[in-house]
Amino acid sequence: MKATQLGLITGLVLGLAVAIGGFGAFAAVAVLGAIGLLVGRYLDGKLDLSQLTGRDRG
Repeated sequence: MKATQLGLITGLVLGLAVAIGGFGAFAAVAVLGAIGLLVGRYLDGKLDLSQLTGRDRG
């Protein structure tokens, strides 16, 4: 399992554990799932954050 998939699953599970019920829970799960996905993609090297920090990798 790639880090992207693991990050997405972890974010979704944590979201479910934190917020149960209603639209607020849905929103929390969606946000935490997206954060997990971004962290996983960064760990896989498929997301370059150097443009946001102003630093180049070179």
